[in-house]
Amino acid sequence: MKRYLALCLFFLLIFTGCTPGRAQEGPYTKTYMDLFDTFTTIIGPGEGEDDFQKTAKGIHDELLTYHKLFDIYHDYPGVNNLKTVNDRAGKAPVEVDPVILELLTDCREYYTLTSGRMNAAMGSVLSLWHDARSEGLEDPEHARLPDADALREAAKHVDWTTVELDEAASTVYITNPETSLDVGAIAKGWAVEKAAQNAPAGFLISVGGNVRVTGPKGEDTPWVIGIQDPDKAGVNRYTISVMSGSVVTSGDYQRTYSVDGVEYHHIIDPDTLMPAAHWSSVTVICADSGLADALSTALFLLPLEEGKTLAAECDAQVLWITPDGEEYMTDGFRALIRE
Repeated sequence: MKRYLALCLFFLLIFTGCTPGRAQEGPYTKTYMDLFDTFTTIIGPGEGEDDFQKTAKGIHDELLTYHKLFDIYHDYPGVNNLKTVNDRAGKAPVEVDPVILELLTDCREYYTLTSGRMNAAMGSVLSLWHDARSEGLEDPEHARLPDADALREAAKHVDWTTVELDEAASTVYITNPETSLDVGAIAKGWAVEKAAQNAPAGFLISVGGNVRVTGPKGEDTPWVIGIQDPDKAGVNRYTISVMSGSVVTSGDYQRTYSVDGVEYHHIIDPDTLMPAAHWSSVTVICADSGLADALSTALFLLPLEEGKTLAAECDAQVLWITPDGEEYMTDGFRALIRE
């Protein structure tokens, strides 16, 4: 699993009192630090705080299961996860939890939907950037870019067709030993969506800024979520009102490191094998958090007109902000902005 050391989205929550006549109280808040290498915040009502804490723990435990299954860096006793699949690439199929097959099936669909921009089989390329970034953060004076020849060689092994999914046997087999999976562009959002589908109404789940709400806070009371200004840490560019669905942001200010005074972010263009340069941030609002996560990455890699076409196809509302601070947004996004 990629390291998520920065929140994709700073959110502002405007709390109101309990709706008259409702048995539930709150909202209450619980924060965890052991999921997807980032902050997880759960907010919602309950019949007292103990009731809320029980619900929050249930959401956390479901997310923890996904965290372990989708991890590409760590082994867990008794668990065949995506690291197991990568380790056995070119050797043998791996029997996996059906959840992994479901995730990878969605990854395959998003690969087609985004014309290869959201490619979970790009692990060979992304691992080179991950290693260079980790080393650069640990030893800034000797920070380096990945070797260009190594990137070009790795890019020969990102073919999604080498990933064989066998639902009947519940196995995954990567036929090319040089290919590896990295689901960082979708895993958080996908996990949040699954957890939200099992959560009570009126909850907000935020994993590293991947926000999903399961209904209004109270009767006809929206959640108010702040969209970070990419040029001003901790400052909201806009606040929006949402009653349901998800809000996900990808930005060039997340998970960066510096080489010779130049900042390099983590969203890698499959065409150039370098950090994408179209946008400073892209925020996506749509019903499904997994789709929103995938789209926020794909739209970050696409020029505006192609991005608008994809957003319309997916019924998503989007805010694009350029490195120069210019912005573009869909009409539906504009309608959600609080004055």
